[in-house]
Amino acid sequence: MASASSPKTRPGLLDGLDPEQRAAACAPRGPVCVLAGAGTGKTRTITHRIAHLVGSGHVAAGQVLAVTYTARAAGEMRTRLRGLGVDAAQALTFHAAARRQLRYFWPRVIGDRPWDLLENKFRYVGQAANRAGLSSETEVLRDLSSEIEWAKASLVGPDDYPLVAARTQRDIPAPATQVAEVYRNYEKLKTAAQVLDFDDLLLHTTAVLEEHGMVAEEFRDRYRCFVVDEYQDVTPLQQRLLDAWLGGRDDLTVVGDANQTIYSFGGASPRPLLEFTRRFPEATVVRLERDYRSTPQVVALANQVIGAARDRPAGSRLKLVGQRERGPEPRFAEYDDEAAEAAAVAGRVRELIDGGVAASEIAVLYRVNAQSEAYERSLSEVGIPYLVRGGERFFARAEVRQAMSALRMASTDQNGSDLVTTVRSVLSRVGLTEQPPAGGAAKERWDALLALVELAEELAATVEDADLLRFAAELEQRAAAQHPPTVEGVTLASLHAAKGLEWDAVFLVGLADGTVPITHADGDDAAVEEERRLFYVGVTRAREHLWLSWALSRTPGGRKNRRRSRFLYGLIPEDHPAARVARAQQNRTPGLKARCRVCGGALLETLEVKLGRCGRCPSNVDEGLLEQLRAWRGERSRELKVPAFVVFTDATLVAIAEQRPTDDRALVAISGIGATKLERFGAEVLQVVRASVAS
Repeated sequence: MASASSPKTRPGLLDGLDPEQRAAACAPRGPVCVLAGAGTGKTRTITHRIAHLVGSGHVAAGQVLAVTYTARAAGEMRTRLRGLGVDAAQALTFHAAARRQLRYFWPRVIGDRPWDLLENKFRYVGQAANRAGLSSETEVLRDLSSEIEWAKASLVGPDDYPLVAARTQRDIPAPATQVAEVYRNYEKLKTAAQVLDFDDLLLHTTAVLEEHGMVAEEFRDRYRCFVVDEYQDVTPLQQRLLDAWLGGRDDLTVVGDANQTIYSFGGASPRPLLEFTRRFPEATVVRLERDYRSTPQVVALANQVIGAARDRPAGSRLKLVGQRERGPEPRFAEYDDEAAEAAAVAGRVRELIDGGVAASEIAVLYRVNAQSEAYERSLSEVGIPYLVRGGERFFARAEVRQAMSALRMASTDQNGSDLVTTVRSVLSRVGLTEQPPAGGAAKERWDALLALVELAEELAATVEDADLLRFAAELEQRAAAQHPPTVEGVTLASLHAAKGLEWDAVFLVGLADGTVPITHADGDDAAVEEERRLFYVGVTRAREHLWLSWALSRTPGGRKNRRRSRFLYGLIPEDHPAARVARAQQNRTPGLKARCRVCGGALLETLEVKLGRCGRCPSNVDEGLLEQLRAWRGERSRELKVPAFVVFTDATLVAIAEQRPTDDRALVAISGIGATKLERFGAEVLQVVRASVAS
C-alpha cells in the first residue's frame, strides 16, 4: 500500500475561490470545519483544499481519504480532483471505503475467503420474521429491514433494541421485543450463510481497526489526511469508523450544513458537526454563505423558510447571500384538487420547455413517492417525457400491479354495486383499510391503493354507467401510456431523493399540511423541524424558477378541507390571492361555527355554509344577477372546454347572487372560493356583480 508522490502546486490554483473558500482551502493542516450552505461551492472548496495540501507538500495524494454520502457525489469529487492533478487521492462513500479496506485485511484477520456482500436482505429478514411469528408481506419486511438498518447505524444491538426504541419513541412495525427477535435471527442467518450486509462493512472494518493493532498501524501509515463531506448526516456507526481511521490524530476536514439534516430516521445526526469545536477546540471554522446556485429571489425565500425554525443551534445559523443576477419571483398557486394542480404544473412545464428550458433541467418534487402518479399522468397527457428518480413508476409498483390483477379478476363477476364501492371492496382484500397506517412502507402502499380509488371516483364522475370492466381497461391504458420514451426528461423525485441535486426550474407540489409536514411528524417538534429542513432542501434545489403549490382536495369535487402547509405562512406575498384568502379566513372568529348572516344561527349543512344562511331564512337572491352569472359561467366553460361546475357550482353562483360581493375580500369570504378561483375568475365575477348593481 505505497503512497503516491505529490504533484507540484499549480500556479493560480486558488485564484477562482472567493475569500471564504480560499480561507478553507488554505487552512493549516489539522482540524477544519467548513459550515457550507446550499449552493456555496463546498465540493469546489474541499477539492481545492486537498489539492492545496498535496501541492504544498503537507501530505502525499495517496495518503488522502475523502468520504461522502453518495456514489454520485464521490464520483464528482474524483473527477474534480483529477482535474486538479490529484489523481491518487481516494474519494469514496463510507461503505465503498470500508469494503476496500475489509477485503484487503480479511485474509490476515479472518484467514479464509471474504464473505459475499448481501445486495438485498429481504430473503433473510423474511426467514427471521417467520421465526418470530411476524408477517412476511413486502411492506412489513421493508419496515423491519429499515428498523434493523437504523439499529445497526445507531450502534444498537438486538438485546438493547427494545429499551432504545422505547426511549427514542420509534415508530415501529411490530412490538419491540418481536422486532428485536427478528433482528437477532437475521444476524444468525447471515452468519450461518457467511454473508455481510452493507452495515456489516462498517461494523467489521471498525472492529478490525479497533482490535488488531498491526492492521490499524498499517492503515494509519497509509492514510494521513481525512475529509468528510455531508457531515451533518453522519451516523454513530460512521462516526465510530471515522474515529478508528483517525486513531487519535486530528488531520480532519469536515464539511456540512445542519440546516440540511434530513436523514434522522436512518440514524443520522448533526451533533458531531455542531460539537466539532468542542472536540477540537483549536479547529479552524469557516462559514460559506455566498450562494452561487440560486437567484436572490430563491435565496431570500430559502432564508425565510429556515429562519422560521425553532431553537436553531449556533452552528446552523447560516444565512445565504445570493450571488447571481436577479430572476423571477417564486410563484405560489392553490388548486381545488390534486388533478388540477398536476395539470397546471404540466402546463407550466410545457411553457418552460417551449421557452428554451431543457426538460432535464426541470424537476417536480413531492414528499412521498405515491404522489408521483398524478404527475406521471399529467406530463404524459401533454407529451412531456419524464424520469422517476428514487422510486418506481406508479404502475410498476408491486402493490399497484397486485391491485390491478385483483380488479381484472373481479371485473368478470361484477355484482351491480356502484364502481367506487366495488373498487374499495376489491382493494380491501389487498390492503386498503378504512384508516391509514401510521407511516412507513405500509402507509406508502395504502396511499397507492387510495390513489386507485380516486381514479375510480374520477371515472365514475366523467363516464356514465362506468363499471369495473371499464375501470380495469382504463388502468391498463394508463399504465401503457405512462412509459415515456427512453430519453432525458423532466425529473420526478421525492424531496429526499433530490438531496445533492439542482435544476433550473423546480416545482414543489402537494404542499398541504399532513403531507408537508407529513402526518406522523405532528406532535413531535423535532420531527416537524426535520420536515421544515426537508422543505428547505427542496427550495434550495432551484437555480432560477421556483413554483410552490398545494390542493384543497384530493379529488375533483371532493371536500376542500385541506390547508396549505404551515411552512408557507409568512412566505406568500401580501398581494397574492392566496394571502388574501388567508387573511379573510383569519378574520373569521376562531373556534366558532359558521353563522347565518340573516338570523345568526349556526350553519350545520354544507350548502348552508356555502350560501351563508340557514335553510329557514328566506333567500334574497338577485335573480337577474344570477342569470347573468350563469350566462358568464357558460361562456367561460365553453372557452375552457370544461363542465360548468368546474368554473363555479350552482350553489356558489347562488351565494354570489345573494351576497353581491364588490371586492376581493367579500368574494373570498364565500365558502368554496379560494385563491385559484379568485385569481382566475375573481375580476370577471366582480365586474358582472358591479354591472348588475349599477343597472
